[in-house]
Amino acid sequence: MLLQRLNELAERLRDDPEADLPPPLYQSKWLRYVIELDAQGRLKSNEPTDLADPGDRHRKSGQRRHLPDIGRSGSKPPPILLADNAIYTLGIGPEDMDAAKIAVRHAAYLEELHACAERTGRPEIVAIETCLRAHKDELELGEFFTTAGNITFRVDGALPIDQDWFQRDWLTLNTPTDGPEMQCIVCGQKKRVLKRLKGKIKGVPGGQSSGTSIISANENAYESYGLDASLIAPICLQCSEQMTKGLNWLLKSEHHRITLGPGAFVFWTREASTFDFAAMMDRPDPDQVKALLSSAFAGKQAPVDSNRFYAAYLSGSGGRVVVREWLDMALPEAQGNLAGWFKRQQITRAWGEPHQPLGVYRLAEATVRDRKDLPAQTIHQLLVAALNDRPLPANLLYRTVERTRVENGVRHAQASLIKLVLCGTDPRLEDTMSELDCTIRRPDYLCGRLFAELEAAQRMANPTAKATITDRYYGTACTAPATVFGTLVQGAQAHLSKLKRDRPGAYGGIQARLEEIMSGLEAFPATLTLEEQAYFALGYYHQRAADRAAAMEHTNSQEKES
Repeated sequence: MLLQRLNELAERLRDDPEADLPPPLYQSKWLRYVIELDAQGRLKSNEPTDLADPGDRHRKSGQRRHLPDIGRSGSKPPPILLADNAIYTLGIGPEDMDAAKIAVRHAAYLEELHACAERTGRPEIVAIETCLRAHKDELELGEFFTTAGNITFRVDGALPIDQDWFQRDWLTLNTPTDGPEMQCIVCGQKKRVLKRLKGKIKGVPGGQSSGTSIISANENAYESYGLDASLIAPICLQCSEQMTKGLNWLLKSEHHRITLGPGAFVFWTREASTFDFAAMMDRPDPDQVKALLSSAFAGKQAPVDSNRFYAAYLSGSGGRVVVREWLDMALPEAQGNLAGWFKRQQITRAWGEPHQPLGVYRLAEATVRDRKDLPAQTIHQLLVAALNDRPLPANLLYRTVERTRVENGVRHAQASLIKLVLCGTDPRLEDTMSELDCTIRRPDYLCGRLFAELEAAQRMANPTAKATITDRYYGTACTAPATVFGTLVQGAQAHLSKLKRDRPGAYGGIQARLEEIMSGLEAFPATLTLEEQAYFALGYYHQRAADRAAAMEHTNSQEKES
């Protein structure tokens, strides 16, 4: 199904000038040099035009453009006409390369060039052949010349590689005539199929820099029914070109790709859509999320929509693309899943402000000390859960809770991710765990709230303290409350006495909250399970956010009165 959908995408993009898809058997590649010729094949300039940045001549890039390409491989790779390196084009190679091998490759290039001139009868090709046979030695290559850079020719002001006649001839030349006739797995028609795909997939993490193939079998273990290479999934040249172009376009687009370390997620829809899933998952805009929630839950989404949403998670394994995940669903279903994802992650921010929607990277970072330590699997799990409406695995809860113990506190992203995981097992928590909920009388949640209040009493009584009870006891309090809460409650009496004397208003508020919390605790739990530790973290986070919001509101009201 993936290949058919990519083929359909490429067909749609053909009519979109902004997509800028390469012609058949062309790829977006670096062009380094252009040799300028007149109509008779004489050099207009003895020095090739170098397209590299003049300020950095040592770069091997040049200019990115559409060039002929056939994904060559093997011990005798064929020449790429009018878009090859100096070894093939000029017969000049690096000093450590065998001279005989250079001569063989240059001879193959000249032979192919002569055959092209005979097939097309174009004077431009004749002019290029004349130059290479009679005027090549007149070229002055200069000290910065690199034999690895691709070279093309401009004849009488025009590039033959950009002309329709050359593109048609290049396609004809490389269309297989000796391959087996089989049913193409994409179009379903019986055609001559490719033993090896011509194009390469570029930009798949973990793949070869020269490109990877999405259909390949170069070992016995990958072969099927005696079929090898690309014949294990027979595909015709046209469909191969289409699906390769479509996937390469997705991998280049920041609106259709999210890179995940050793892999990449690509997203697209069957019909053109302005909905940017990649941006919503990576950099969600609060207004767009609000509109998404309204449309999905207020019935504004059209009940019938023929458009489809597709997503694939890809990684490279040597020269092959590995498809690790494939999603195919109605677009409204995907949007509804995403809306549910954002609703489940809603939670007040650390100072009581409204929730800020978080992308997958922000959420994933809640599980590690540093972003460089982030495993790609974590982001993969978050993306799949968001798009496919799946519960998040318990290992994310473990890693997040563990980070709160290591950091001795709970950040907004950590609280949001904890709530996301818990909602996967109990959807009712979507509404009850977004902010402080005093109706929740679970001992674990109450212990978290109590810990926040004891910390608040210490901070108010001794604002210059270098370390709080959270810095010292959070890890123990959230795993084995009974071992520390007796000591903490007893130690808080001195703080409360000081507040009662110096700040009676603050004392009254804290004392009331302490009494309300402890009225629900018959005893402190001896130990807390992983899920209970998660509720402890949310209780602590909710209570701190509510106290901070109340303090800010009190300060603002006093300022207005004054």
